[in-house]
Amino acid sequence: MTTPPITLTPEQADAFGRELDAIKERVIADLGQADVDYIRRVIKAQRAMEISGRALLMAGILPPAWLAGTALLAVAKILDNMEIGHNVMHGQYEWTGDPALCGRTFEWDTACPADQWRHSHNYSHHTYTNIVGMDRDIGYGILRMSPDQPWRPYYLGNPVYAFLLMVLFQYGVALHELEADRIRAGEISLSDKREVLQEIWRKTRRQTAKDYIAFPLLAGPFAPFVFTGNLTANLIRNVWSYAIIFCGHFPDGTQEFSVEETRDESRGRWYFRQVLGSANLTGGRLFHLLSGNLSHQIEHHLFPDLPARRYAEIAPDVREVCRRYGIPYNAGPLPKQFATVVRKIVKLALPTKAGQDTPDLARVA
Repeated sequence: MTTPPITLTPEQADAFGRELDAIKERVIADLGQADVDYIRRVIKAQRAMEISGRALLMAGILPPAWLAGTALLAVAKILDNMEIGHNVMHGQYEWTGDPALCGRTFEWDTACPADQWRHSHNYSHHTYTNIVGMDRDIGYGILRMSPDQPWRPYYLGNPVYAFLLMVLFQYGVALHELEADRIRAGEISLSDKREVLQEIWRKTRRQTAKDYIAFPLLAGPFAPFVFTGNLTANLIRNVWSYAIIFCGHFPDGTQEFSVEETRDESRGRWYFRQVLGSANLTGGRLFHLLSGNLSHQIEHHLFPDLPARRYAEIAPDVREVCRRYGIPYNAGPLPKQFATVVRKIVKLALPTKAGQDTPDLARVA
């Protein structure tokens, strides 16, 4: 049985947009010291965990010290990337005037240069969310994540590429601005991306030297324990980030769109696309913190410049607005959402026709 398409008239879409705008304005009017105190507490905790983790790894010859140090360092890296770096660089705390929270100058502990990420993520992804051919987050130029992406024999390796992207995720994100798909298609050459490659190399070189040369050397005879602890912490961060991000964009029920469908979008229609192209993850406060509140991916795609700590507060209101307009609000636990992502990766490794696996649910009349 085919699911009937979701339709909104232009008038309904405009009304939908106004209701979501009202939610955003309410939060903006309430921003204040509590928001600043929150992010500063997270930054303070992140720094304390990183220092403690690296100190414990210096005594890594003792198994409990190595395990504790690796765990603390992994959590510190997750917080740095997800709740601090990602959100600060979205400009969520620009209103504070605090140079330490300035999204335009913030740099994070990962291989991707922050300036490149601000363009490929803040602009390209959040403007063209789930538009096939414009949003390079659909497959990261490596994977086939939509049946609307033409199949080629290369995609038989989809599951292998996905696994490699997961364990090497920081490097996959670093290479995002390289536009490997366009290079592969012959639209641009590698020489056109010389400056981008140079920036990636400089950042990757610094990260590699810090985690795999400088800190191990400081440990002297215990260098192997520091090296393996850093390697494991980075692996944990990579796998966690990959799981959260892919479960927010690609589980069952999320949709992709064509350029034609999204031409001349109104504000309400843009909101409509953000909801249908996103999925939330259910969990407790610690889970949401460690996900950078990207467990509320729907709210993040709607309001990327609002402090992420506010997403849990407004999620019931967003869900209620969606319910009244008949728009599905996709939410579920991480294991369930991730299972459907894996199934999609495997299925799309094989030839499929456009629209074969994902019914056309979204339409604005």
